Amino acid sequence: MSSEQAIANMEGLQAAISNGETSRVKELLAGRKLDELQKDYLIDLAKLNGSQEIVTLLKNAPEK
Repeated sequence: MSSEQAIANMEGLQAAISNGETSRVKELLAGRKLDELQKDYLIDLAKLNGSQEIVTLLKNAPEK
């Protein structure tokens, strides 16, 4: 994945989390590994938006 694709994917994840789009988050996480910093940030974002289901998805996502 190029750096442009990685940035677009991260932006897509942020938008899906902010909008509470659980199925979209699942799609964007499929086959992807997050580094610890990304994962922590996305979990915090999901917590701010009150989506426990997305928090759980992110916590279970594989890490680099």
